[in-house]
Amino acid sequence: MNEQLRTIDYGQALPAVEQRNRVLRNTYWLLALSLVPTVLGAWLGVATGVVRGLGGGLGMIVFLGGAFGFMYAIEKTKNSAAGVPVLLAFTFFMGLMLSRMIAMVLGLKNGPSLIMTAFGGTAGVFFVMATLSSVIKRDLSGMGKWLFAGALVIMVGAIINVFVGSSLGMMVISTLAIGVFSLFMLFDLKRIVDGGETNYISATLALYLDIFNVFQSLLALLGIMDSD
Repeated sequence: MNEQLRTIDYGQALPAVEQRNRVLRNTYWLLALSLVPTVLGAWLGVATGVVRGLGGGLGMIVFLGGAFGFMYAIEKTKNSAAGVPVLLAFTFFMGLMLSRMIAMVLGLKNGPSLIMTAFGGTAGVFFVMATLSSVIKRDLSGMGKWLFAGALVIMVGAIINVFVGSSLGMMVISTLAIGVFSLFMLFDLKRIVDGGETNYISATLALYLDIFNVFQSLLALLGIMDSD
């Protein structure tokens, strides 16, 4: 019985090893699939310039409204057949929103290499956190409230900086975001490994947001450092 079921501080009984491995495997597959519409959305945004005019407060409203709307829809459909299509539509939207920053970085002389560096750095962070989640034995559930508080601080700072327009502020926010969402990545992966997350759509959404924020922050930091 102890090998089949155990309880930790997530407030629920945890499933057997086989189910946890299945959730983790399905999460990785869906996470990989979710990158396809993200790339398509980013390519379409860069090619058409459809979000080029969404700067300042308007861009922030569209981004937050769309993102939270999609996340609400994913939560409502995660246990149905519509869950995966809604999640993939969300990742397309996120790629579209990211295209404005990608277009700006591509305008720099080292633009393509900066994007590849940000992608490689994000992949490296994910690999490290995935490895740590499989070897760390202690319960990391206590990190959740601190990471959530850090994410709120970053979001508020980012909203303020949209109107202030400070490059230094953007660098500070990006650096903090890389640290906080890298730890969030470890936290979310550990929850899956320990059985605290049993829905692979919810697990994919959490990891996707971690990866998206790390990549976006790395790209912004590299772009600012490389530009005038």
